[in-house]
Amino acid sequence: ESWKFIVLQSRLPQAITALLSGASLATCGLMLQTTFRNPLAGPDVFGINSGAGLGVAFVILAFGGNMSVGMFSVSGFIAILLAAFVGAIVVTVIIFGFSSMVRNNVMLLIIGLMIGYLANSAISLLNFFATEEGVKSYMVWGMGNFGGVTLDNIPLFSFITLVGLVASLMMIKPLNAMLLGEQYAENLGINVRQTRNILLVITGLLTAIVTAFCGPIAFIGLAVPHIARLLLKTDNHRMLLPATMLCGAFIALVCNVLCYLPYNGGMIPLNAVTPIMGAPVIIYVILKKR
Repeated sequence: ESWKFIVLQSRLPQAITALLSGASLATCGLMLQTTFRNPLAGPDVFGINSGAGLGVAFVILAFGGNMSVGMFSVSGFIAILLAAFVGAIVVTVIIFGFSSMVRNNVMLLIIGLMIGYLANSAISLLNFFATEEGVKSYMVWGMGNFGGVTLDNIPLFSFITLVGLVASLMMIKPLNAMLLGEQYAENLGINVRQTRNILLVITGLLTAIVTAFCGPIAFIGLAVPHIARLLLKTDNHRMLLPATMLCGAFIALVCNVLCYLPYNGGMIPLNAVTPIMGAPVIIYVILKKR
């Protein structure tokens, strides 16, 4: 009976969460890289994770600094999800606004990093005024963990992420058109502004749901699209997008397993593992594009 409890109540929800979260974050990274035509774009680089985290921090403070109140009550859960979504959307809208004024990709990356720093600064202020229990809860959440989704929450988490993933698959044609520039996409009959807005909503939704449940997970959204490109050697989203989803799901699951390797009754924080797999890929991409 004990192994059934461990598998059904702990390991199975974590595996499902890791698969869906990895696919979602990798998809967000690919869509942002295509939209901005920037190989170093991603939810964490552009501060979208930080925006979602800022929304969650507001909710924690509103609940008196107790993370458990927000995560285990229906109203608190909805508040956290909506706050993460609003935070992610606001940051993405700001980035889109700057992208129309700043054509230099490096400058846009710097602006994204600065927005992330501003969000993290606001989070630090909120934690300063929160209770000791609230600060501890937020720190644990911020380390990243696929164990935050219980078996009861899996249906809702799966539904929202699958809706976002299916919606992204329906954007394959516009994404391929945007690879060659906005002017070319418009000549093909693509409404660029509408397409950007749709991609904005999909990216914000997927980033928000994963961040709300699992914390701000680094590197998966940034590195996995490049891994998929290296494997397939193509930029055609008809093949690249599904491959990115599969790679993201697999890598997230591997990272979750690695978190349990030094078994001592606990587990390594997820964000201590993802950079080990993601950083070498990004370094390789930067060196290749010198």
